[in-house]
Formats: sequence, C-alpha cells, structure tokens
Amino acid sequence: MRSVSVVGIGQIPVKKHYEIDLVQMGARATRLAMDDAGVEQVDALYVGNMMADELQNQKHLGALIADAAGLVGVEALEAGAASAAGAAALRLGYLAVASGDLDLVAVLGVEKMSEGAAVPALSKALDGKLEVPIGATMISRNAELMQMYMQAYDVPEDAFVNFAVNAHNNGRHNPNALFRKRVSARKVRNSRVVSGPLRLYDASPLCDGAAAVILAPTEQARAFSQHPVKMLSCTVATDHFRIEDRPNPLWLQAAENSAREAMLRANVHLNDIDIFEVHDAFSIMATLQLEAAGFAEPGEGWKLAADKAIYRRGKVPIATMGGLKARGHPIGATALYQTCEIVLQLTGRAGKNQVKKADVAIMQSVGGAAATMLTHIFSN
Repeated sequence: MRSVSVVGIGQIPVKKHYEIDLVQMGARATRLAMDDAGVEQVDALYVGNMMADELQNQKHLGALIADAAGLVGVEALEAGAASAAGAAALRLGYLAVASGDLDLVAVLGVEKMSEGAAVPALSKALDGKLEVPIGATMISRNAELMQMYMQAYDVPEDAFVNFAVNAHNNGRHNPNALFRKRVSARKVRNSRVVSGPLRLYDASPLCDGAAAVILAPTEQARAFSQHPVKMLSCTVATDHFRIEDRPNPLWLQAAENSAREAMLRANVHLNDIDIFEVHDAFSIMATLQLEAAGFAEPGEGWKLAADKAIYRRGKVPIATMGGLKARGHPIGATALYQTCEIVLQLTGRAGKNQVKKADVAIMQSVGGAAATMLTHIFSN
C-alpha cells in the first residue's frame, strides 16, 4: 500500500440556505480544491451525501457533479454511511490512491438541508422497521443516551455546557462557520429543551455546505502542494445497529475498535495526538467518543469539557474551528470540512484558531446512532 497525502482543500461557507443548487455547490467546492492543488484534472471523484434523493429528489450525484465540475469521463461514485457519508467517501479515495490504482483523487462532501423535511430524512439512519415507526429520531435517540448517561454516572445537569461554549468560541474565527459569535455558559444552560434532557445548544443545526480535498501519493505530494498533510490511517467499524441491542449502550464499541485499529496502523499513541475532531452532532456523542477513543474513563468524558481540557490550549482540543455545533453540520460534507480544517491546523494556517505544535490529528465520524464509526489519522 502506498502512503497517501492531502494536497488540496476547498470549502464554501456553511449557510442556512444557499440560493445555488446542490450540484453547483458541490462543483464549486471541488474546483476550489483542485485550484488549491494546482490541477486541472483528476482520476476520480468520490461524493459523500446522505439526503439528496430525499430532499432534492436526486440520485446519481457522482456523475452529475463530475459533469458540472468539468470532469466528464472520470470515475465518479457516491458513498453513503448515513451521517458519516463524507468520511465514507474519504475512505474510498484513500484506498484508491493507497492501492496504486489511481494517482489523483477528488473527494467531495455536499449537503443541502434547507430544502424539504430534513428531520424525517435524518431519521432514516435508524431502523426503519423497529425505531422509526415508534417515532424515534436522531434527536430522541441521543436524548435517551444523555439521560442514561446522567443517571448511570450521577452527572450534573450542566455537565455538557462547555462543549457548546468551546465550539462557538472557536467558530467565531472561522470564515466558513455558520455561527460566528461567542456563546456564554449561562445561555447554553438556559437554552430551551429540545428533547429532555437535550437542549438546543447540545445539538448541531440544519444547514447547507460543501467541502472537498484532493488526494495524491505522498511520494508525489510536494509536486502539488507546499503544505501536504499525510493520512496515516483510515479505519471503519460497526456495532449492533440499535442502541438497545448493545451490551452497554453507553459504550461506543465501534468507536473504540475503529480508533484502536487506526492508531495501530498509524503507529500513533494517544499521547501523540494533538487534535481530536469529534463528530459533535450532539454533546453526548462527543462525550462518548472521548471515552471510547481512550481520552477519558467511562463516565468521565464530560469532565474534559467541564475542566476546559477540550479547549484549544487544553489537553484534548476538539472542534477547533467550531465543530459540527458552530461551523455547522451539513451531513455529507461534515467530514470533508473537518479534513480541510485539520490540514489548516497541521500546516500552521488556522489563524486565531491555531493549536500550538499541532503535528498529529485524529478525526472520527459517526454513522447513525454510532452503528458505523470511521477514524482517520493525519500528520504533518
């Protein structure tokens, strides 16, 4: 297997609503990444998306966006893993280059959630026969996990406040973030209950966005970029699909397995990791990922937030450019935004959001209620 590097990145600002359509959004981000890498052509385009067939009544995005981006004739495929669709597309690109089959690959994530009914579409990441018919949604499932967690570990009501405070504080310096203003702990604490005990600031917003990267063999990376970032590993694992079927619903086994395998393949220790970009669609999910990856003991992930260890100058910086909560979570695009942000961090170009001495970063992506987990590790 060849070593793979990111040699170009492209992002459009996350917005509540884009006037241009999903295909134009995707083509724009793809061309920005290609321009950053200084290339006019790629061997393939892999697209991560979850809801276009529901919200835009559109399938076959790979070929459609390739056409719009001026890439007619290339291999173009769509990847899906529910809310981890972007990470799944990134894995396809990584494997294509690592195998030696392709040399230059564009990976795009795109989602336009402002059209149609996004919440019911999101619910289809759950079991369509056993969960959706009884009214389960991604919000209600995460609220149940938060309630179980608080009861099991006797966690105070305001335990998760700093997840949102940190994300919004970082998002205000990110030009691509949806929310660019500081949020106080008091405002987070007093925000309305969405699905008890989960509050408004415990959940990421519906939004539109697109981001892309260009991958190339590491041995050729400098030919395309002065700032290449190496992908050390890429892994995926699954768990029992429904939360109630898991031996311990509060332990993300797929997250643990994926992270452990990724660190093994990358020959990286927890102490080597300078940034952990978690999939903070919900505060409870960020908490559980910190524990599953090994940064905290079971029942103590929330303490990393309470003690500000997740802040940029803390022990385990997360959401360094706003995360899903403040930058926004346009589902299929999220992992690609995170990849772009990791590249900026590891190459010292994150501006006011820069994490000092950032050399290694890990990114985890959650599919559904953590039934699928993907982990990517990057290094400068």
